[in-house]
Amino acid sequence: MPNFKARIFGGCLVVALALFGCSEQAFEPFSTPALRANVLSPIGAQALSLPNLVSFDLYVDRQTVHAAFVATPTGSKQPYIGYMHSEDGGLHWSLPSALSQQFTQAVEAKIGNDIQIAAAGDKLLVVWQTTGELPGMGPLLTVYSNDAGKTWQQGAKPTGSDADQSHHELLADSEGRFHAVWLDDRDENGYQGVRYARSSDVGKSWELAQTIDDSSCSCCWNRLAFGADGKLNVLYRDMKPRDMALAQTADGGASWQRLSTVGEFNWIFDGCPHNGGGLTVAGDGSLHSLVWTGAENQVGLYHMQSTDSGKGWTPPQRLGEAGAFHSDIAFGAERLVAVWDALGPEGSKVFVAESADNGGHWSKGKQLSSASGSATFPRIVATPTGLLAMWLEQTATGKQWSAAVLQ
Repeated sequence: MPNFKARIFGGCLVVALALFGCSEQAFEPFSTPALRANVLSPIGAQALSLPNLVSFDLYVDRQTVHAAFVATPTGSKQPYIGYMHSEDGGLHWSLPSALSQQFTQAVEAKIGNDIQIAAAGDKLLVVWQTTGELPGMGPLLTVYSNDAGKTWQQGAKPTGSDADQSHHELLADSEGRFHAVWLDDRDENGYQGVRYARSSDVGKSWELAQTIDDSSCSCCWNRLAFGADGKLNVLYRDMKPRDMALAQTADGGASWQRLSTVGEFNWIFDGCPHNGGGLTVAGDGSLHSLVWTGAENQVGLYHMQSTDSGKGWTPPQRLGEAGAFHSDIAFGAERLVAVWDALGPEGSKVFVAESADNGGHWSKGKQLSSASGSATFPRIVATPTGLLAMWLEQTATGKQWSAAVLQ
């Protein structure tokens, strides 16, 4: 791995010298048997004439893995928006059903600003960004199903506004309510804020609309997760400095509090890295995050743990090599599992590492993606049978959807 790397961040070329992190990754002689990876493709892209995947999201509810995706069909300018599900942890999938035949609005969803799906039993909610008055910008569109995806209806906008809204995230609670966060510049002050709303009827209407933080990074994704104590947490990238932050609600979304900085790197940067974080809860109830920073002398990906419901975090622990960038984390099969992409001499690849002691030690990163393709933007979720990782992989025939069932 070269010592120097260059990336484009929001139109600005940033040359990052990766020297050292806050703490080196602690490797353990992994006593717990490592998970086996079954790499597959969730959809037959060529058979369905969908050569280029644009965006995707995963959601696990009870025994079912739900997936929503956007792809570019052969010979068509209209994106294909699909829904499908798996009942065996991602090994086999239903045939995709097309939402785009019913909802024909122009689509702004793309990787990093992805279509989102959440589920509570037979109730499904899908949200994506559409095109507004200006190209590349527009409001969120919500569609819902009360019959496990057999039929779909258009819901209400979370804000009731046609203003630009993006980088949304969805989560359903045990009472069947759907929580949404997103970024918008409703104050027209030149930067985005983190917004929130809740729906008790699968997106037909929204309530408790409010601002969580009125100034945030403008193009990094957000992550929602319930803590073991039932409190709802959102991980997002703050404005100044450009470190990650955690906000929390203890009353079902009625009020929010910015609780902590997740990795105090004090990264001063006038731009956007297009990189959010990962957030999950371990079996012992501790919160775990993966965050990336571009701070001088600290560039890289880091894991942190909180044992007090997000108030305080352990010192950042480097994960992966210097090129590790986009990431996600989940707890399943009695261990923490992290995935990330990393840029190397042969392009970007997706890696996985495991920890059986709540992040104290990690296995060395193992490549999941193929040797020939360029792989980016991995996601991972826990399933009833193990874990499921998915990512975007550039091949000779287009951008394909790749997956690994980890058991």
